[in-house]
Amino acid sequence: MRPAFTLLVAAVLHRILAGYHGAENSWLLNFSPLAAIALCGPLVFPRRVALILPLAILLLSDLVLNFHFGAALITGEMLARYGALALVALLGLRLRDTRRVGTFLLASLAGSTGFYLITNTVSWLTAPGYAKTVAGWGQALTVGLPGYLPTWMFFRNSLVSDACFTLAFIGCLALASRTAPAKDSEMPPCGKPANA
Repeated sequence: MRPAFTLLVAAVLHRILAGYHGAENSWLLNFSPLAAIALCGPLVFPRRVALILPLAILLLSDLVLNFHFGAALITGEMLARYGALALVALLGLRLRDTRRVGTFLLASLAGSTGFYLITNTVSWLTAPGYAKTVAGWGQALTVGLPGYLPTWMFFRNSLVSDACFTLAFIGCLALASRTAPAKDSEMPPCGKPANA
């Protein structure tokens, strides 16, 4: 459980720091390892930990960021983020026996796109600034509301960061399996210790 706790702390700190400094650097907004943790977590952690870990990271960082910015803790948009992230984690569970980089990159693309569509559609439905028309939905998916950064920038950052962090996770797992002692060179089944 130590790796899961370390990853939890590191990802929470990353998300909080990016939230505090994101306005100064648009690349920090949505440039996060969170979706990659949700997607690749099942390769390393038991099912329950793999599902709970990304949601716990999101909750802890939301508590800090929402308090700092004076935002409500529970909103429809926030619940949409949790639901979309849970779907990415479920996709990771489906892929837990797969070790192909291409499959995970496609899953990363699908997860980023699904997350973006779900969260921005809920924003369109709940935010009074959007017209409840196809044009309003298009606005929610591209330029967003006046006074804020365009939503396409968040999507771009998500696509890039999800792919980068997914490649990093897969690369680390491949490196760990190659550098393990000969008897442990085969990666153990997900969620089971090597000597089980």
